Amino acid sequence: MKQLILCPICLVVLISQAANAQESSPNKSTGPYASATPARVRRPVERPIVARTPTATPAAKSTSNIRLSYTDALRRYRHERHDRNWWKQHYITIVLVAGGYYYWDAGYWCPAWGYDPLYEYYDYDGPIYTYGNLLPDQVIINVQRALQQLGYYSGGLTGSLGSTTRAAIAAYQRDVGLAVTGVVDAPTVEALGLD
Repeated sequence: MKQLILCPICLVVLISQAANAQESSPNKSTGPYASATPARVRRPVERPIVARTPTATPAAKSTSNIRLSYTDALRRYRHERHDRNWWKQHYITIVLVAGGYYYWDAGYWCPAWGYDPLYEYYDYDGPIYTYGNLLPDQVIINVQRALQQLGYYSGGLTGSLGSTTRAAIAAYQRDVGLAVTGVVDAPTVEALGLD
């Protein structure tokens, strides 16, 4: 009885393999002399949402999945005006936040100047460290909230890296012995316990 059940199942498996082979390679022969091995199917490679793959230089590609120091991020930052097509060809993730577009590069959000001339308002012209797939304004709100709780910041939770927020960040960095940059960088986020 088991042999009778297994034979139809084997037949169904062989027929489905032959059908798959015919679909994946329609120009090949499907007659009695055709190969019985099924064609290999390539599966699409999934790309992470926040991975940045700049195509400008080979050196940039090698650091696309690592987090840079603020100094290195500032060195790589492109304060250049380019149109939308250029930005899309060089960076995978570009977002509109508040009044401007930002591109993601190795752990930092940076202003994408020229992406859309109607949206080019940036309180701070430089890299903003990110963590946990947060957008720049969300990171800034978290920093503002933490600094507010510690008594360094008395303004509202705006998500804007304006002069008041930068002064509060600098005061905190000075008091805890960090390099005083006045901006959101990895050591500051770590010291605030946010990442």
